[in-house]
Amino acid sequence: MAKKTSKNLVIVESPAKAKTIAKFLGRNYKVEASMGHVIDLPKSKLGIDLENDFEPNYITIRGKGKTLNKLRKAAKKSKEVYLATDPDREGEAISWHLSHALKLSEAENNRIEFNEITKNAIKNAIKNPRTIDKNLVDAQQARRLLDRLVGYRLSPLLWKKVRKGLSAGRVQSVAVKIICAREEEIRNFDEEEYWSLEVTLQKDKENLKADLYRIDNKKYKLENQAAVNEIIAEIKGQDFEIIKVKKRKRRRNPKAPFTTSTLQQRASSLLNFSAKKTMYLAQQLYEGIDVGSSGTVGLISYIRTDSTRLSEEAKAGAHDHILENYGEKFLRSSKRKSKNNKNAQDAHEAIRPTDTERTPARIKSFLSEDQYKLYDLIWKRFVASQMSSALYESISAQFLVADKYKFRVSGSRLLFPGHLILTGKEKEDEIDLPKLKEGDIYNLTETNPEQHFTTPPPRYSEASLVKTLEEEGIGRPSTYAPTLSTIVSRDYVKKEGKYLKPTELGETVTELLSEYFPDVTDVEFTAGLEKQLDEIENGSEEWKKVLRDFYEPFFERLENARENMEKIQIVEETDEVCEKCGSPMVVKYGRYGKFLACSSYPECKNTKPYLVKTGVDCPDCEDGEIIERTTKKGRTFYGCSNYPDCNFMVWNKPVKKPCPDCGSLMVEKTTKAKGKHYKCTNKECGHIEKAD
Repeated sequence: MAKKTSKNLVIVESPAKAKTIAKFLGRNYKVEASMGHVIDLPKSKLGIDLENDFEPNYITIRGKGKTLNKLRKAAKKSKEVYLATDPDREGEAISWHLSHALKLSEAENNRIEFNEITKNAIKNAIKNPRTIDKNLVDAQQARRLLDRLVGYRLSPLLWKKVRKGLSAGRVQSVAVKIICAREEEIRNFDEEEYWSLEVTLQKDKENLKADLYRIDNKKYKLENQAAVNEIIAEIKGQDFEIIKVKKRKRRRNPKAPFTTSTLQQRASSLLNFSAKKTMYLAQQLYEGIDVGSSGTVGLISYIRTDSTRLSEEAKAGAHDHILENYGEKFLRSSKRKSKNNKNAQDAHEAIRPTDTERTPARIKSFLSEDQYKLYDLIWKRFVASQMSSALYESISAQFLVADKYKFRVSGSRLLFPGHLILTGKEKEDEIDLPKLKEGDIYNLTETNPEQHFTTPPPRYSEASLVKTLEEEGIGRPSTYAPTLSTIVSRDYVKKEGKYLKPTELGETVTELLSEYFPDVTDVEFTAGLEKQLDEIENGSEEWKKVLRDFYEPFFERLENARENMEKIQIVEETDEVCEKCGSPMVVKYGRYGKFLACSSYPECKNTKPYLVKTGVDCPDCEDGEIIERTTKKGRTFYGCSNYPDCNFMVWNKPVKKPCPDCGSLMVEKTTKAKGKHYKCTNKECGHIEKAD
């Protein structure tokens, strides 16, 4: 029998976290990492005993044997064992599996949790161990088995009926359907013409612009230019009299601190980070960064949360910082309450800095550029949430002309910046107006009619899709980033700039699943399952009953689909011609992704790599063409087809149009300030123009 030591063993999930925590606990503690899950369902088979009431068949994950043996040896030698995996369902399940593998008693208080990786949080967690929460474990088991049943039953069906390598998932299939439904809306959209009318008015050499607001006190729709010209003819030479002036004070409250989804949305729109990149960087900030004299410390609280709640300690830290740096007037009113998402589990705090005094500027030198950008976003959002509202004075005036037409002008003036002193005004522009009073008469100096066309709803971006999934109650904070990565990697969806567009494959698979498995792609049904998982966590629902209720109708639909679902051949034709027989080349899918194959197979077995061409000649060699390529980490760039003989590359997509000033290659870029535009790659030129 192994000799016990005086040391205590703490098991966390990642080496980075282990390194940070070890510095806080000192020599009486040994901190080891499980490297995530060590026990799971087998990859090679379903791993669920359907004849024995969905009993899972857990095994040690391949490659994790050494890790588990190391943990067993350390546990036998240790005085106490503490399971310190993440504070969520997944973390609870990992601790439960470790407990069984290390032969720890379920009745023992050996589970510790913390919302941030700081010295105080870790010390307090060690002082307050608890037993493993079996309800949390059961909720995770139910989710895991539901996902396995859907994935391992539907994926082989899709391989047989559509194409090998496809997958279906409980959350991903709904996400793809949402994207496909939006694409259908766009396709079916019929644009309509409408017109607006802006006028320039003058009084005492002061000008202002006003918009047509009402006709005969009713909302209106100007469908063509003739209707606008008729109005212009009636108002020319007429007095514009102010009949109503309205002044009011308006507050603009700060936004709540970040949840997982709002962080992903904001990082996407402001920093152009993908959900995957945002979570990767956030994980680094959470697990610990060496910040000089303070050593390695977790900079932000736990990153998988759907709550905007804050601890009193965190609020106090923000209060002190605001008071010291901005003054009492900038402190948040205690009367204002935050609204939480109706689907929020509220198990954790919002994402916030672990120490408010650790400002972005103070630790910038210790962070990478992207880490700094994300930390700055999180820190400012948190501090601003505890600041006072911005106060505006809004003024609006209505003009009456020809006893029939009402025009309106409005503006605002910032009286007190409140939280905007930290976060900036964003889109809230101030519009100064001259002094306006009822009875004043203005003269018409200019008319500006403008033609418009109604536009279809935009395609989803990663940010807007995450927002929709959260609002509909689909998935949970930990699922958004992997879901987005999966639907793109499976070629169900492709990214065009920031936007997600379904492929023919994605629409075909969605159509099949919607026909034969309507529940799997139904938003309300999937959201209902999420609520049932929450009820399992709360102890008000039995987890195997949820599985039984789901699987019985699912199995019937599965048998029907196996018999009746038609086999579909998706052929992607290309402009390429087979150099061996002259037949057109088609896109096929293999173990390593897309490739081109001769359409005359099996008579002709010619194949070649699949290249995404841009149609732009390489500027560095005579016969090269710029093609889309991918780095080892999956980042898209554009390089010469003659690589490695030619090393030309650019990160942005090249355009066929050469620079009008110097003739150099131009690339397509999109920024918040300039929108979509073309930029010359010649740094000495720097020409920029609006994209077509």
